[in-house]
This record gives sequence, C-alpha cells and structure tokens, in this order.
Amino acid sequence: MLIGAHALVFTGTFDESGVRNAIERTKAAGFDLIEIPLMDPDHFDSSMAAHILRDNDLAVTASLGLTEHTDLSSTDPSIVARGESELEKCLDHVATMGGDTLCGVIYSAMRKYPAPPTEAGTAASAAAIDRVARKAAERGIRLSLEVVNRYESNVFNTARGAVTYLDRLRSDNVSVHLDTYHMNIEESDQFGAVLDAGDRLGYVHIGESHRGYLGSGTVDFDGFFRGLARIGYDGPVVFESFSSAVVNADLSNTLAIWRNLWEDSDDLAAHANRFIRDRIHGVDSIAMH
Repeated sequence: MLIGAHALVFTGTFDESGVRNAIERTKAAGFDLIEIPLMDPDHFDSSMAAHILRDNDLAVTASLGLTEHTDLSSTDPSIVARGESELEKCLDHVATMGGDTLCGVIYSAMRKYPAPPTEAGTAASAAAIDRVARKAAERGIRLSLEVVNRYESNVFNTARGAVTYLDRLRSDNVSVHLDTYHMNIEESDQFGAVLDAGDRLGYVHIGESHRGYLGSGTVDFDGFFRGLARIGYDGPVVFESFSSAVVNADLSNTLAIWRNLWEDSDDLAAHANRFIRDRIHGVDSIAMH
C-alpha cells in the first residue's frame, strides 16, 4: 500500500518551481507517492516532472476534474469529444511521468448540476469512459472514478452508485475512487460504504470534514480504515487537504475554499502521514486479538 499526498497541499502552481517544491516536500514528509492535478494539460511539462520524481524516488498518480466544456455526461457529442481529448492528453502525461493511475471526476464535469442525471447523459459518459479506458490499458494505466458529493456531480454520489455505473462498462481497468470528505456528506457510514465498493475500490482520498488537519473534524476514520482492512485493500491512500493560504485563487473558488484552515504545509503533511500510517497499523493489529 502506497501512502501519498495531493500536490495541492504544497503548491497552487505547477511550473518547474511549483512541481519541484511539491515533490521534494512530499518526500520530506515521509510519503511514498504524490498525486499531481492536471489542471492545465496543454501546458504541463510531464518530462520535467518525471525527472524530479526520479531524483526523489517518489511514485506518482494524476487527477483532474472535467469542466462544462469537457463534460463526458453531456448529450452534445462535441463536448464529449473534447472531454475524451482532454483525458487522452492526461494519459500521455501519466505515462511520461511513469504513473499507472488517472483518477478524479473524469466521468462528468466537476460542478453543481441544476437537475438529476439523465439516462442519455449517463450512457454517454459510460461509453466515453469505455473508450478512454481502452486507450489507458494500452499504456498500462488504470482509471479510477472519484465519488463526490451532490454539489460536484450528479452522475453518482455514493459507493453503491459508482459500482452500478461500473457495471455499465466493458473495461476492467476502471475502479471506484472513494474520498472520506465526500463520504462524510453522502454515505450512511464509512465502514459500510467501503464494503459496498468492495473489490471495485482502486483509489482512496483521505480528507477531513472541513479539509483541515486529520482527526480535528467529524470523519469516522476508524470505521473507514477497518473497512479497508476488511476488504483487503492494497491500493494508494492519498491525503488531500486544501487551504486558501496555498491553493491559487481560481481553484480556491472552484473548490469553495473560502477560509484558511492551515498555513504550515509541512506540519500538516507530516501529521497526516503519521495519522494514516498509525490508523493502518492499529487496524492491522486487530488480527492478533
């Protein structure tokens, strides 16, 4: 199991200086992996990132959220085509960096929708994900679809809903991506939701209810990590936290980060690394009882 951190814990910019800053500080905090958000795939230098990753012996994944102009759940074929093109660029970046996972809200736009999903929109999304997944498989890359709350997508908002969506697909390299922040809003409980995902779970985000220090909010991390142990999960576990002190203004507005929950990225990250590893170790010890 690789324990990682989202790059936005450390930087809101992804030029060479920002990427180096995030990678080196992720390594210094004790993590095994960094998740890099591909917010601008047309201008991201993945070759540069690959060099810095190798220098720091750090694994990598990548993520993004699509927009209304690249929404795979749109019934406008031109918008879906733009979304597929965007995801194919991201696959190229993941392959260049030596990663094996592209995750996030890659099946719809990451936004509040004004109405429930339509069957036509969900079908368009699933068909597009199947096409992208086949291209990802050729590069040895998996897709993982992040389950987010009702204010960030309408296609599905629970682990059970994500599994139902996956049942539409022909591809076997697509998994469920759970995030404790979103689960805390939508799921009845953390433990049961992990069991609902079961062996379809392929990626995990660890985030507190207010996006701040782990353990200072309302997320039931004990139940969540017990769930991971119960299903034998061995995929990436990535810490995600945002503060207006670090995230750039545009993204801060998109994610509704209206207040500064922390200022010291290094202290936050080191605390999260210990918190996650301690929870995993504690749950593992149950086997001796």
